[in-house]
Amino acid sequence: MVMEAGKQVAAFNLAEAGYGDRPDLDDDGRERRTGKRTNNTSVISVSAMHVSVSASFCLLNHSCYLFDFRAISRSNCFHRNGHSADCEASNTTNMIIFAGIQILLSQLPNFHKIWWLSIVAAVMSLAYSSIGLGLSIAKIAGGVHAKTTLTGATVGVDVSATEKIWKTFQSLGDIAFAYSYSNVLIEIQDTLRSSPPENVVMKKASFIGVSTTTMFYMLCGVLGYAAFGNDAPGNFLTGFGFYEPFWLIDVGNVCIAVHLIGAYQVFCQPIFAFVESWARDTWPDSGFLAAERVVRVAGGEFPVSPFRMVWRTAYVVVTALVAMIFPFFNDFLGLIGAVSFWPLTVYFPVQMYMAQAKTRRFTPTWTWMNVLSFSCLVVSLLAAAGSVQGLVKDLKGYKPFKVS
Repeated sequence: MVMEAGKQVAAFNLAEAGYGDRPDLDDDGRERRTGKRTNNTSVISVSAMHVSVSASFCLLNHSCYLFDFRAISRSNCFHRNGHSADCEASNTTNMIIFAGIQILLSQLPNFHKIWWLSIVAAVMSLAYSSIGLGLSIAKIAGGVHAKTTLTGATVGVDVSATEKIWKTFQSLGDIAFAYSYSNVLIEIQDTLRSSPPENVVMKKASFIGVSTTTMFYMLCGVLGYAAFGNDAPGNFLTGFGFYEPFWLIDVGNVCIAVHLIGAYQVFCQPIFAFVESWARDTWPDSGFLAAERVVRVAGGEFPVSPFRMVWRTAYVVVTALVAMIFPFFNDFLGLIGAVSFWPLTVYFPVQMYMAQAKTRRFTPTWTWMNVLSFSCLVVSLLAAAGSVQGLVKDLKGYKPFKVS
């Protein structure tokens, strides 16, 4: 999630073209190119998968926010009482605050109205990534040499052979999660104008976004491992790889929390639009669904819908409760990545490309495309198995509303 918002900033700014409130038109005034009814099974499957995965991302944002503000409280406690102190922090209060913020932001009518939130999230993402990298470099420069090996944790010393296999599978899920941004890619593309061609713009944007993301991921991974070695925490800002300077760690965790506020809306707004469009199509004569009033707030006009207020608030409350009951951040992250990576990021795009290019069966292109797809399927299955094993292990010491 480190750079997700960064991939979306440019596209959001294009949405403010005057057509954002017309559900039947794109932002350039043309008839909408996505979201139409179709009997194509593949499109229906992709839509269902997008909605379910986006819901999972929203749930994950709740969990991650919980870890970040808990980390801030613990960081201050460690600074006051020493690094070996037994520092516990309240989870419920922080989650209620996050849910309250999301309830308010969720009343924004559509995806196009949150471009400013994406910019804030992108800045926060760059900020906490840079803080983590800077702290890693400082630790390395300090002369404290951590135990590192070419293959990672040593079997028989750090972990057992079985544990290393499972952790390797879980790490594949984490990597897959990092590149599973296809569930917002379609929404971003739907905000682009027809000139220059959308495919050209999206190829360029995807290349820049993925390249920038990969650079930061590699720097965090390599420098983080150089700083901590085989004892590297799952998250070196919230996992207390660093204790001092505590104020800088607090700033980093606040940046993560603000980023998550924006990321939640980015992933949930498509769900809101999908459900509301479906509801209006299903019950076109419903006064409750159609009712909307414009309220003036701070000199501007803000549309308020009873249906939007009720169902979006209920959605935020439910995801908050589930996140509080099952706070298994790392393993849940890997599972979402494993489940979403192959179908949304690999299989359907590959199939659509070959259909559009009219690729003939058993040609070199067809063969290698399917080899790529099958290889990624294997990676997703292994990652899912590792993540499920981690969740099962977490459940053994599980207590509702309790973060270990």
